[in-house]
Amino acid sequence: MLRKKVILFFSSLVILLIAYQCKEPTGGNSNTQVKKDTLVYLNHADTARYIGMGQCKACHQSIYNSFLNTGMGKSFDVATKEKSSADYSHPLIYDKIKDFYYNASWKNDSLYFTEFRLKGKDTVFKRTEQVNYIVGSGQHTNSHIQSVNGYLNQMPMTFYTQKKKWDLPPGFEEGHNTHFTRKIGLECMSCHNSYPNFVLGSENKYVGVQEGINCERCHGPGSIHVAQRSTGSKIDTANYIDYSIVNPAKLSIDRQFDICQRCHLQGNVVLKEGKSFFDFKPGMKLSDYLTVFLPKYENADDEFIMASHADRLKMSQCFIKSYEESKDSKSLRPFKEALTCVTCHNPHVSVRETNAEVFNDACKSCHGPEKKSKQECTEPSVVKVLHSTNSELSTPSCTKCHMPSSGSTDIPHVTVHDHYIRKPVTQKDKDKLKKFIGLYAVNEKDPSGLTKAWAYINQYDKFEPKPEYLDSAQKYLSDKTKEDLKKNVYALFQLHFSKQNFSQIIKYVNVIGEDELFKALHIKTYDNLHAWAAYHVAEAYFNTGNVNKAVKWFEKAIDLSPYNLDFRNKLGSAYMSAGKIAEAQKEFEFMIKEHPKNISAYTNLGFIKISQNNVVEAEQLYNKALQLNPDYEPLLMNVAGLKAYKKDYKGAVEIVNQILKKNPSNQKAKMAFEQLKKMF
Repeated sequence: MLRKKVILFFSSLVILLIAYQCKEPTGGNSNTQVKKDTLVYLNHADTARYIGMGQCKACHQSIYNSFLNTGMGKSFDVATKEKSSADYSHPLIYDKIKDFYYNASWKNDSLYFTEFRLKGKDTVFKRTEQVNYIVGSGQHTNSHIQSVNGYLNQMPMTFYTQKKKWDLPPGFEEGHNTHFTRKIGLECMSCHNSYPNFVLGSENKYVGVQEGINCERCHGPGSIHVAQRSTGSKIDTANYIDYSIVNPAKLSIDRQFDICQRCHLQGNVVLKEGKSFFDFKPGMKLSDYLTVFLPKYENADDEFIMASHADRLKMSQCFIKSYEESKDSKSLRPFKEALTCVTCHNPHVSVRETNAEVFNDACKSCHGPEKKSKQECTEPSVVKVLHSTNSELSTPSCTKCHMPSSGSTDIPHVTVHDHYIRKPVTQKDKDKLKKFIGLYAVNEKDPSGLTKAWAYINQYDKFEPKPEYLDSAQKYLSDKTKEDLKKNVYALFQLHFSKQNFSQIIKYVNVIGEDELFKALHIKTYDNLHAWAAYHVAEAYFNTGNVNKAVKWFEKAIDLSPYNLDFRNKLGSAYMSAGKIAEAQKEFEFMIKEHPKNISAYTNLGFIKISQNNVVEAEQLYNKALQLNPDYEPLLMNVAGLKAYKKDYKGAVEIVNQILKKNPSNQKAKMAFEQLKKMF
């Protein structure tokens, strides 16, 4: 017993010594960067594990209870009536461009979406799918996710709670409706939820997902903290920092913002080399792990995207002038008086349960009558509020003028407060011509040329396919020497793949040496960087007619990313081109087993069945695919081919005409139409 007490005493002593020696640095002002954090939190160690907020509940019951009602606590859950914030009295959407209707309905305790098409009053297509998860707290939206054998995809209905309106999700509008196939990758999941159990070698497959953002996203992994407290050791947190867990309030101001900006800084995200969306932990420097870029425009200060709160706040004079450290050099919270996210938003309390006076109090702390040294507001209605002690007059008048609500540029039917605090913008300012300046890094002062190149490539591939973005990327990517090429090879492959410049990719392969490159691509990562490089090489060979080498490199991509079904689809197609029908069939059968709703697999496997004169199975496969999407053009071309095979030339022409009516630029359909006219 004595030995145990001695051990506990020394354990406590060591912890206290660590806390004493690693006091929070207190550098920084409005004109200079905060001194680099030198502290090392114990839960930054690789051995620290995420244990779930159930463990936090044991000691922090009241915080746990209130946090469950916050937007973060309610961010993600299984689809239940309790989770849903939607109004189901008229849950109907019409996509006039794609000509599909959508309807939502409950069957017992399960939510279903139905996609259908009408011809007159007749239903000519109908597909019903179960909703597995609802994402969003319901303060602004509820979006919906389907799981097929662990592969997560966004579904084509979103409820916008502020307007009580069903509509297509953001990004599905204007002809971009992807039905039930938009992949929910790590970038999406790691912000809208706690960290999932992700399947390495996939893009969107998960063994399991959490049920909402939890404590550890802001405080870091809790295993070490719980283990220490379980021994009975304690830290006097009034005088010392507990380095077993992160308390964001005791971080430097930049590290505080980094925690919020990990998710509330949405945009064009570029991961640093070798990093993943799992790697950042509270207390770390965000720009060591990722850089977020946004397009910068002249005369567009009034425009912002949904998750840009921290970025917009940092533009405000209110923030800049508050960015002063405490004069008390021993303070554990040197930036307590600075204007940060938590000045107005208690992360443990729902904004819906926050009294409006809290927001005015933040303004009154600098602009109230007792703050004579600060500029005061002269708007009569606001002055009345600032000087009043009558709670009935205390309305959020300050935010109404200085943080006006408006729609974000990326999400429809949603209004949010602009966190760029300033004098009201005049209509004259809004009417000025907007001019694109370039991409800028929001959370990093001077990112590398390679990081900037990736940003421009991403902007082209994910947001706006404007050729000038690729031209800008190329300026940052040297390929003059072999060493330059090896340094920039992944970005250069992606750049020229986006340009469809396949011959240039092959030139790069020859400069590096095909065997050397093949051996170098061997690492499985969450972003599948090596797998994508192999895939780009494979596509380059395939599109320049070298099918055998294409097969070799597609196989390499699959070896590195075995659950990327798009890669497998391309490998199967390459096998077919090489005459390896049995190998191709195995790939498509694997895809169907993995994801029974994969339309490409049914389409290509049906083609194989025709080549084997197995018309009955081909028709069965095509019918399954048509039940998933009646407009999928490769499928319709195959169906037309099947009809021609059966000498139903009239039916084949009707199918081809159906394609051309929706897509007059389909060259394969045009050629097929000319051939069929000769037969019909």
